[in-house]
Amino acid sequence: MEDARKQEIYRDFEEAVNMSPRELEDWLETEESQNVGWTHEGENEAVGHKSGRRIVEIARKKKAELADDDYAHMRAVVGYVHRHAKQGGPSDDKEHSRWRYSLMNWGHDPLK
Repeated sequence: MEDARKQEIYRDFEEAVNMSPRELEDWLETEESQNVGWTHEGENEAVGHKSGRRIVEIARKKKAELADDDYAHMRAVVGYVHRHAKQGGPSDDKEHSRWRYSLMNWGHDPLK
């Protein structure tokens, strides 16, 4: 992957993921976090929850330590956050919505 593309992905990831690694780790331990999202057949962890754990790993690496598969995941995170955030969530209680909880599993708190 070209350096210019990596820079772009890194910048977009930094903008999309607005939760610190510690905030995300704490969130992933909650019942709300563990009860949202889609799970592959035969697995017991939702895709977004698994992604959240990977985001924490990536966020704790130095930029020079990031591999191409890290950048691929970062790109997927940015895409998910952008698509899901555009949905806007419920009009009544965004704070306690599955929409927000799902985004938070991907490292983005839409209420920040």
